[in-house]
Formats: sequence, structure tokens, C-alpha cells
Amino acid sequence: MLQLDLQSRTPIYEQLITKMSEMISLGVLSSGEQLPSVRALARDLGVNPNTVQKAYQELERNGIIYSVSGKGSFIASGNSANEILKKQTVSKITEAVTEGKRTGLTKPQVIGVVELVYKEG
Repeated sequence: MLQLDLQSRTPIYEQLITKMSEMISLGVLSSGEQLPSVRALARDLGVNPNTVQKAYQELERNGIIYSVSGKGSFIASGNSANEILKKQTVSKITEAVTEGKRTGLTKPQVIGVVELVYKEG
């Protein structure tokens, strides 16, 4: 289900957040669906349960999942999880464009990058 790159410089909990967010955006995980328990997912991935717990806490803090005491963690209902992910993505794009502008990228160069990304799929 989830594939992590243990050799990556990106922390494992961030990889988990990214992968789960992608799965929600693609509809692989749907609203109301229960996530594996922290211990089960940690065992399946071969990582420390604290790592999975940290990812779940961040996802919950961002409103992407919610927890029910004694029941587990679930994908947020409706389109709220997907809308939150879209807002976060817009924020990241805004930061990247602002940084590009600061470093001298022109608007046509930025648009060219966006067009290239969409062409590559």
C-alpha cells in the first residue's frame, strides 16, 4: 500500500504524510475510511510506531484525518480532506513562485515550468 524510501533525506513521517495525502487526493483512501492502527502500520512498514504516530498527529492537526477514542483514525468526511490538501498545495506553490521571483525568475519562466510539469503528467 505505502512505499517509503528509507534512503531519502526526507524524514519518514513526512513521507508518510505526503503518501497518505496523495492517496486521499487520488481517491484511494475515501472519507470515513479507517486507517490502520499506529502499531499495525509501523509493523507493516518496518518503522518505529512513534514515527507513524507523529504523521497521524500532523494529519489530524491539518484536518485531513480525525481520531475517535478507542476506535482509531479515519479520513475526514466529505471533501474537507481534499480541500485542505488543495489549500496546502496552493500555499506551497505560492511560496515557490515567491522564492523564484526573489531569485530573479521571470513570469514567463515560471509559466514555462508549470506548463512543463503538466505536459510530463
